[in-house]
Amino acid sequence: MKKLSTLLLIFIGFNMNAKIEVLDRIAIIVDEGVVMESQINNAFKNVERNYVNQGIDMPPKELLLDQINEKLIIEELQLQLAERFGVKISDAELNISIERLAQNNQMNLEEFIVYLENNGESYSEVREDIRKEMKIQRVQRGKVDSNIDITEKEFLAFLETDESLVAFEPEILVRQILVKNKDQANKIISLINENSLFEDMAIKFSKSSNAASGGLMTWRKNSEMPELFENVLKNQPIGFISEPLESGSGYHILKLEDKRGDFVRFEDQWKTRHILMAPSAIRNSDETFNEISEVRDRIINGEDFSDLAKEFSEDPGSAKIGGELGWQGKGVFASEFEETMINSEIGNISSVFETQFGFHFLEVIETRNHEITQQVIENRAYQVLYSRKYDKELENTLRTMRAEAFVEFKDLD
Repeated sequence: MKKLSTLLLIFIGFNMNAKIEVLDRIAIIVDEGVVMESQINNAFKNVERNYVNQGIDMPPKELLLDQINEKLIIEELQLQLAERFGVKISDAELNISIERLAQNNQMNLEEFIVYLENNGESYSEVREDIRKEMKIQRVQRGKVDSNIDITEKEFLAFLETDESLVAFEPEILVRQILVKNKDQANKIISLINENSLFEDMAIKFSKSSNAASGGLMTWRKNSEMPELFENVLKNQPIGFISEPLESGSGYHILKLEDKRGDFVRFEDQWKTRHILMAPSAIRNSDETFNEISEVRDRIINGEDFSDLAKEFSEDPGSAKIGGELGWQGKGVFASEFEETMINSEIGNISSVFETQFGFHFLEVIETRNHEITQQVIENRAYQVLYSRKYDKELENTLRTMRAEAFVEFKDLD
């Protein structure tokens, strides 16, 4: 370790009798770095200001200083790791973070700078503090992420907990038809499949007490439904119609009419197919464009899209299934592909267009507005589990770093 001076000095003037003024002092040696006295003093002033602003009595100064020292030691250790791993935060990244911070406080950048100055803070110093924090966060992610494991069993169990159900489960609106025998229930389902309205069938045939309202039940969470209904309706989309369900009262037919809640979501989706051809060492861009244009012309003239996709498409994931890409929403495909998909009429063959993968043309087969509530709930539940594990693992990681570090407190008296 390099020998570290305990004083940073500046000489005022240029002669031998110049006055020496102490600007700062090393307070703590931390492995190959230091914590300066000014860092501790500034941190204490910030904490003190926060207590005053919140009207809260301050703990003893010695206790606060111990906490501040430990925080600065941990920060220094992480910044040393960032330096060792070559972690860099560009000015562009930093600017985006600062602008987002200003927006979160209902300010633009200029207003944010004025706000800082009015509160006695330097914008340039705040910028560097934020840069340090971003470096630390990046180091933490790198150290912690690889140690987090959420098993499928653990995830599914969490989804069934009371905590998860209360937080995420939407309320559902259900209609039911109750009849005496299964044959009648099956005939009613056939009529519904032939476009008869469920509520009309309920009014006409149902023996339940809510028949007059088209079989409409009250809003409730699925977990609050009778167990027979709960098991069938779980994770089903709006519009779902059940098979006949037998109970002591007869046979029930259920329709999931609607959902409501913070996590109920729908998205526009497109079912598409395409053909891709990419330039190569033996076929340049112009030749590739001409070749795929000829394939497109053959489809326009009546040849089968699926057959030609299997023969000519160079997309290994879709060529074998006739170029079909299934149902997808926005944000999945390359921007040029997505733009063409969104602007295409169902059944029309698009013009040839280029992405980073090569030249394509596509056909939109169908469109729909699709419910993704369960996907949204599962994503949010995963984030909750991940956050809990992350916090615990981070605490363990930082504790280990602190225990293994060389730390020396300098006597500043």
